[in-house]
Amino acid sequence: MTHEKIAPMKVLQEWSYVRSPIDRGYTRKALYVNVGKPDMQIREIPQETIDAFTGGRGFGLALLWNAVTEDTKWNDPENELVISGGPLCGITQYPGAGKCYTVFLSPLSEQTYDSNSGGYWGPLTKFSGFDAVEIAGKADRDVVLFVNGDEGKIQILESTLPESNAYTVTEALHDYLAADEGDKVNISVVSAGKAAETTLWGCLNMSFYDPRRKTARLKQAGRGGGGTVLRDKKIVALVVKYSSVKGTENNPVDLSTLQKVGVKLHKEIRDLDNVQCRMRKVGTPHLNEIMDEYHLLPTNNYKFGQNKKDIGKIDSYTYEKIFTQGLPDGCWYGCSLACAKAVDHYEIQTGPCKGRSVTVDGPEYETVASLGSNIGVYDPLWTVEANFYADHYGVDTISLGTGLAFVCECYELGYLDKAKTNGLDLSFGSKDDLMELIHRMAEGTDDFARAVGLGIKKMKKVFAERYGADGAVLEKIGMEAQGIETSEYVPKESVAQWGGYYLTLKGPQHDEAWLIFMDMVNKQLPTFEDKAEALHYFPNFRTWFSLVGLCKLPWNDIEPADNHVRYRPQDAARVPEHVQNYVDIFNAVTGKQIVKEDLITMAERVYNFQRLFQVRMKHGNAEHTIPARAMGPVFPDEWDARKEYYDDKLREAGIAPEGLSVEEKIEGLRGHRLEQWADLKDAVYKRRGWNKKGIPTEETLKKLGIAFPEAVAVAKKYCRPEDEF
Repeated sequence: MTHEKIAPMKVLQEWSYVRSPIDRGYTRKALYVNVGKPDMQIREIPQETIDAFTGGRGFGLALLWNAVTEDTKWNDPENELVISGGPLCGITQYPGAGKCYTVFLSPLSEQTYDSNSGGYWGPLTKFSGFDAVEIAGKADRDVVLFVNGDEGKIQILESTLPESNAYTVTEALHDYLAADEGDKVNISVVSAGKAAETTLWGCLNMSFYDPRRKTARLKQAGRGGGGTVLRDKKIVALVVKYSSVKGTENNPVDLSTLQKVGVKLHKEIRDLDNVQCRMRKVGTPHLNEIMDEYHLLPTNNYKFGQNKKDIGKIDSYTYEKIFTQGLPDGCWYGCSLACAKAVDHYEIQTGPCKGRSVTVDGPEYETVASLGSNIGVYDPLWTVEANFYADHYGVDTISLGTGLAFVCECYELGYLDKAKTNGLDLSFGSKDDLMELIHRMAEGTDDFARAVGLGIKKMKKVFAERYGADGAVLEKIGMEAQGIETSEYVPKESVAQWGGYYLTLKGPQHDEAWLIFMDMVNKQLPTFEDKAEALHYFPNFRTWFSLVGLCKLPWNDIEPADNHVRYRPQDAARVPEHVQNYVDIFNAVTGKQIVKEDLITMAERVYNFQRLFQVRMKHGNAEHTIPARAMGPVFPDEWDARKEYYDDKLREAGIAPEGLSVEEKIEGLRGHRLEQWADLKDAVYKRRGWNKKGIPTEETLKKLGIAFPEAVAVAKKYCRPEDEF
């Protein structure tokens, strides 16, 4: 994607620092920058913080806790973006070690949120001397924050970039700050885009330079609105540069073990990937036809989970032909899983970039579903273009697609029409008008488009008040909770997945627990206690990745060949050999001597602290809610699409379907499932050591070693005796 050279950027503020060396995975330093004052501080991260919070998301939550009050709003200057990788972030011996987490108060949920990304930002900032970077305040003009690890300088630069859109910003800054073509790999840019300014769905794009393609590529911290926070602070980009990356940069205690465990996984990937998930050929879209086969592919706003007629147009083999093959696609050094697929030489068909030849990162499975089947579009190249513009404009593809699916259903229900949408036909599959809506959302001048960009939670209110839509129906079909749009799996038939989506810390995203196959396909979670145990283990195990800087895909998207032979099915789902790998590499880097059980305890501390943080922000103590569509059919056509299946489910609930209207069947099944939902909540809360309102008890805080005075004060304030189990 070509662009003009930018004019020199004026240095508004500059500070020098001495880079802290990394010891056993930690620098023990956090960089604090307030772009409004401006102010820069290098803060110590004490050992007690490391012991309690480990790193990554844990450090982010601990630092944000100290920065905000219970009354802080997402767009207040004291709200921060805290980005941290963790002690394993940046190792090159084990696949998937380039992740970092961004923590902030979300404009969508109005509570703590954390979102992960690949790319080079996490490792390069750590190598530049910082375990975490805290960004606070609001600038009075568009600025770029530059962390120059090579020279030991922090600069706030006045932006001369022609726009805030991600590809333009990223490529220009890689050019501007690199000494030559070879130097571009030493730079990482965090950007958002125009839609991050005009919607609440703003994402953060984190770059890595691909020397074979000679272009900067983007990975996203997509969820929760972090990009909106970035642009609210008038930050166009965060940039880091570090040019001396070595395989021993983390200064591990036991390099030989680190290398040995990494070689073992590299061999599994080489030998088994092509017969398991084909990640190196298609990445996460290997799921496309699998989800459709099991009625799990969101179709027409989650009404259905399958479209046998059209799935062949968007299956993994279709995307295999579109993705460039034969190039190493890891988003950090040493990741042979290489799932960061891309479409090269794609010519843009619409909008301000029309006619340009670009490299598009993705689409991932979630984008294929959200900007594909969920809105009734089965044109893979349209999805590629929508993916490009979502990244370029800085908007989360999951919230965008789920939000558009809600709009499409409202249109087909007659709540919206062309007069209300300013001339757009937004029925399912209307791809030209849906693309136009995406462009209008970025432009921010269209009143309807701006309403859509508020997210489903606020859209429900706007559509009811402004357009006279039936609010009760909107509540049933709006696939959001806690203000966050549901990610792209149909949860209707898995009670455990209700918990995996709607008993989460931060809304229905898939990074806590994906239990659908264990629950509804393999029948491994027959009791509520079994489901509660899974909803204890898997959210905590996945949380652990966020503390140390690892991607979860090398955990279970590649498995040892004998995994399902050596272990019981319930245990095989945890991939025990890979869990031991994580114990070994953590010990090898840090010199600690943890065991498997310690991984869960480390994560439990942070998981419970984050829940208590949300209680402090007056959100975490609200009862979790779940949309009706997430639990079963809402309209007769949903029931009729799987009539025999749902009639049998009704019989299992003790209700005879004979003689009942479809509407009566729907209400009967919903009543039964609401009882299951109540039982599930109780079982999960009890297993987690929470009270009946979902609040961690003082006893739990003490058991986990996080009974800090401020935390205990929150628990005492909101925990009532009548809510105890």
